[in-house]
Amino acid sequence: MLLDRNFDVSVTPVSPAALSADETRGVEQFLFQEVQYLDDRDFDAWLALWDEDGRYWVPRFERQANPFEQVSLFWEDKMLREVRVKRLNNARNWSQQPPTRCSHLVGNVAVKGLDSAGHLIVRSSVHHTEWRGEQRHLAGTVHHKLVRGAEGGWRIRLKRVDLVNCDSVFANLEVFI
Repeated sequence: MLLDRNFDVSVTPVSPAALSADETRGVEQFLFQEVQYLDDRDFDAWLALWDEDGRYWVPRFERQANPFEQVSLFWEDKMLREVRVKRLNNARNWSQQPPTRCSHLVGNVAVKGLDSAGHLIVRSSVHHTEWRGEQRHLAGTVHHKLVRGAEGGWRIRLKRVDLVNCDSVFANLEVFI
């Protein structure tokens, strides 16, 4: 439920995470694979990375505490992510003529710890460049909350993207950051 105020959006760890070097490398590879799917416009593969109740959040304000008290640039559950993907993939979508091309650069990946439910909190930096008629550059801090999937891999419970210029005036933000 999108308006479930019990959904934990905090990204402050309450306990440390004990990951081996190989497990940490696996987390990094997961984040790199995620943005590769976005860069390749393989949105179906990207959607498959999400936990059933996962949320995608891009706050509108610096240090925004939650998506319930103030407007956000994006606050999407599974249904809204799927609707946006269908719109992006629709050949008749005029705002994607030509389709947006983008490139993500992810770095400074750091495993921060666990939240109260045991979700792994990972912080990274992102530089996102996109082109659709003109070039735009966005940058920010990303916090992922990851959970182990049934098959042992990672699933996204929360992706919070805090843009450096979150309070700027934006033209259409259509693709995922």
